Amino acid sequence: MMLTQTQGLQLDEGTESKVLYVSTLSLSNFRNYAYSRLEVTPAPVVLTGRNGAGKTNILEAISLLTPGRGLRRARLSEIDSREQAGLPWAVAATINGREGEIKIGTGRDPESSDDNPDKRITKIDGKIVKGQTELARHFSMVWLTPQMEQLFQESASTARKFFDRLVYSFDAEHASRVNEYDYAMRERNRLLQMERADSTWLDALEQTMAETGAAIAQARILTSEHINHAIHQSALSFPKAHIHIEGFIERKLEAGQSAVDVEDEFKALLRQSRGQDRATGRTLSGTHRSEMQVTHIEKQMPAESCSTGEQKAMLLSIVLAQARSGARWHGITPVLLLDEVVAHLDATRRLELFDEICQIGAQAWMTGTDPATFAALGSRAQFFSVSNASLEPQL
Repeated sequence: MMLTQTQGLQLDEGTESKVLYVSTLSLSNFRNYAYSRLEVTPAPVVLTGRNGAGKTNILEAISLLTPGRGLRRARLSEIDSREQAGLPWAVAATINGREGEIKIGTGRDPESSDDNPDKRITKIDGKIVKGQTELARHFSMVWLTPQMEQLFQESASTARKFFDRLVYSFDAEHASRVNEYDYAMRERNRLLQMERADSTWLDALEQTMAETGAAIAQARILTSEHINHAIHQSALSFPKAHIHIEGFIERKLEAGQSAVDVEDEFKALLRQSRGQDRATGRTLSGTHRSEMQVTHIEKQMPAESCSTGEQKAMLLSIVLAQARSGARWHGITPVLLLDEVVAHLDATRRLELFDEICQIGAQAWMTGTDPATFAALGSRAQFFSVSNASLEPQL
């Protein structure tokens, strides 16, 4: 089937976008930073310096203001400064969030034990919040790192997690639904291994998986439709990508079945599959098995078959489209973290990237080794030089 623009998409246009941004950022005992504080405006931020100076560490600190393990997916204990042995890391920021200005503090819990060194504590406006899902209700961001450039060659799980993070920016409840689904699935798997599993408890867990699974799939479908539409409408010279989420539940919803009917069908499938899932030790059907499939539209070619340069460009176009569609149809312009993103772009595409970021109005944090590659941004951005864990503004 030829892939073109999304058909029959209902767009909620006309919503005034709220731009999310960081205004102050403080790091303590974080990687190579003993302490550092940065004040910025909502404009794009450029961090330049040699490799190993600490540029990506700043982006990682910002990424930890949202749920999850950050852009490096590091263990919390690995983030502690090596020069301050025994002292846990902390990140504090003032942000302009979905509901206005708030203060977020997060870090490794000082009371973490040697047996559990990766306990995290999070505060919003000085009050401790349980878990991290509350962060998604206030702040959202998308990042792109050199390590992600092999996304189309990696496992379905890696691509699915990347896409779910795109969904977080549109749907603040998506993270909590994914967590609830995963917890119910783990409990179901555990019960199935018992000699006499409680069928009533299994029914309840499968009901939770069915309800949250349908909501997760619906959010993924809507997100892919919005991103695909934004890519189709884009004037950028980047290769145009088409995203499709392939999965049992997504397929049923796209065929026009109601969410209630899909929930019932998935719940019945889970019940029927208990014997097989018990034998394999895992749940074989559900949204945790869905795949993000990306196609180069002009070439009608799967992304994994495209050249490395095309894959990088498509990935960047997806991130930009996510930001533009978030601003246009969901009223939220997320923060962008773009690590070494201009390294593989020619001068024309660098200018296109900078213009797109400024037109969207996003606070994009970009890193690079050569300040000259960001010259086209001119006065539209704020520049900092990073050297030995020290940041100096560049006028």
